Parts: sequence; C-alpha cells; structure tokens
Amino acid sequence: MEKIPPSHANQPTPPVKPQEQRGMIIKYANFLGSFTTIAQCPPPAKPEYAFIGRSNVGKSSLINMLTGRNSLAHVSHTPGKTQTLNFYHINESWYLVDLPGYGFAKVSKTKRQEFEQMLRRYLQKRENLQCVFLLIDSRIPPQQSDLDFANWLGEMMIPFVFVFTKTDDRAFKPANIDNFKQALLETWNEMPQYFITSSRRTTGKAELLSFINGLNKQFAP
Repeated sequence: MEKIPPSHANQPTPPVKPQEQRGMIIKYANFLGSFTTIAQCPPPAKPEYAFIGRSNVGKSSLINMLTGRNSLAHVSHTPGKTQTLNFYHINESWYLVDLPGYGFAKVSKTKRQEFEQMLRRYLQKRENLQCVFLLIDSRIPPQQSDLDFANWLGEMMIPFVFVFTKTDDRAFKPANIDNFKQALLETWNEMPQYFITSSRRTTGKAELLSFINGLNKQFAP
C-alpha cells in the first residue's frame, strides 16, 4: 500500500513569537445556526475551520476554550449530541464549524449513515474550508476510527491537523500520543502537523489561534 504524503497544511508548526504568545484575540463569537446541507450554510466568502473527533473527545470544551466563552458550544455528558453542522461566526471574519462526532455515539445505523454522508459532502464540497481540526483523545490508545478518518482526509487531499485533547486528565499518557504517531506512520510518509491541548489549562490556545490567523491572512475568496 502506497503511503499518504502530507498535504500543504500538514507541515511542522512554526514557533510562536513572543509577541504572538496570546494568539489571536477573540472579541466576537456568535452562533449562526445548525445546518444539514451545504446549500443551507452561510455564503463561502470567509475562511472556515471545521472541528471533528470521536464522541466524547472534548470538542465543545476545546471550542469554548479557543473562543473564551464558557457556554458557546454546549458541553454534553451524552456522547453524540452534535448531529448537525453547527456554525459560529468569529470576529466577524471567519467561521468555526462544530461537526458531528463519530465512534461510539448511540445512534441507529441509518442515522449514522446519514451523518457520514452529510460529513463527506461538506468536507469534500465546501470550497472555503481551510483546514479540518481532527481531535484525538490523548487518554486512550490509538483508535482505528481515528486512523481511518485521518487516512480518508489524506486520500481526499483535505487539509487537516491533529489536536490531542485532555492532556490535563489523570488518565493522560504521553505514550498514547507516541503510539498514535507510530500507528499513523504505517500509512503516512510523515506525521502531519499536530497540537497538544488542555481546555482546562488553555494549553495550545495561542498556537491554534496563531495557526488559524496565519491561514486567514492567506485566504482569497
């Protein structure tokens, strides 16, 4: 099997300069709506970033941490609650999209297939999508569903980066990240770009926002 080359977004993260340590300042964050088709989504005139991961990966907490809003994205104790394309308007200049999770969400097979079709259409057809942030739970060993999804993104040439979450949890093991890298390198030439985060400690916030800010500057509608 031929290994997947890294896409243009999957390069090493440049060091954050001292004057950029705080990253982008989020002054405005507003929920725009929930959609199920691209036709319903806002016009593709601004850069857009999608966040996705297995159910219970800490996606809502990460979004709230990045935007500095404690309840912008609803944090649910029931996995699989996100079932639509949830759009947020950030600083009136870019979109953040909260995508349905995958993995062990308690939904029917038919509903799961509908989610998958909706996600694939969005990820492949949304023309202003700059990058997908693929969240990985650092507390557990590599999951095949995460590896499969990363491979699919690579095969479709969809720019993405990894975001390892929950590194402040007692169950966090650095070896899980190392093992994930090793597992991915079985199908990739090199490890795509990644970020280490903790929503509770705001670890990785400056780096993620600086990364987004850099892509925003390159965006041409």
